[in-house]
Amino acid sequence: MKWTDVYDIAIALEEAHPEADTVNLRFTDLHTWVCDLPGFDDDPEGSNENLLEAIQMAWIDERS
Repeated sequence: MKWTDVYDIAIALEEAHPEADTVNLRFTDLHTWVCDLPGFDDDPEGSNENLLEAIQMAWIDERS
């Protein structure tokens, strides 16, 4: 997975962290969790606030 695979990341995050508060999530935690996902193989420095926000919104949608 790459940073731009927003929906795939959201699904993987929901499986890995079903207890997480997706609304009040710190981007530093989100960044770490994405980088720790199995199958994630992108540059850790390749993220930005817009990508992290998109991942967070997709995760919220995935949960609903």
